[in-house]
Amino acid sequence: MRKKLELLEELQDIDQQIDTLKSAQGGLQGELSGISQGVDTAREDIALLEATLAQRESEKGELEATHAAELENIARSETNMKEIKTNKEFQAVGREITAAKKQVAELEDQLLQKISQIEELSGELAAKRSQCEELAENSAQRVVEKQTEIAKIQSDIDADVERREGVIKGIPASLVKKFTVLREQRRGQALAIARDGYCMGCNMQLPPQLYNNLYKYEELLACPHCQRILILKLQQQ
Repeated sequence: MRKKLELLEELQDIDQQIDTLKSAQGGLQGELSGISQGVDTAREDIALLEATLAQRESEKGELEATHAAELENIARSETNMKEIKTNKEFQAVGREITAAKKQVAELEDQLLQKISQIEELSGELAAKRSQCEELAENSAQRVVEKQTEIAKIQSDIDADVERREGVIKGIPASLVKKFTVLREQRRGQALAIARDGYCMGCNMQLPPQLYNNLYKYEELLACPHCQRILILKLQQQ
């Protein structure tokens, strides 16, 4: 019975080590996702800026076309004025030209605003692209580092799993099943140390007779409070 308890204790140590390794591996996988998300977000920002810049360029093109058309209308009206014979018609065309010139001035103001916006967006876009390129380069290096760490942990997990299989071979299948169920029910700890009359798993006092029977190693004994399998560990002097 002592040998079975030793094997169970070794099995628990291995399982807890595997749990720790898997937790660390999961954390690294989360970091990998975060790295990729950072690059994706930067690229989304760039795409949004590119779309905005394209829209401003399109608006600028429309303004330029309207501006050119208004200038052409003014030139045509000024040419026509030379052929006008009545004062009334002359004044009417003059008013049209004045209104058109006012429209041209407004269009030119709008064009200057668009040009300013385009220059600002272009500068911001260039900076974002540079930052994204640097981020992608750094991220690629970090990804390699994290993947290397993950692979190393997986190698350790595989080694522990192989060692676990070797330990299980020395334990009856029914006992392995009981251990597994307890481990699931007791947050990864199927065994508990018994010391000085107490169960260290739940910190409850054990019945004296049960505690005394632990010294005999005649059978597996469990804590009546938390049901964990008990392993006697005497206080070191």
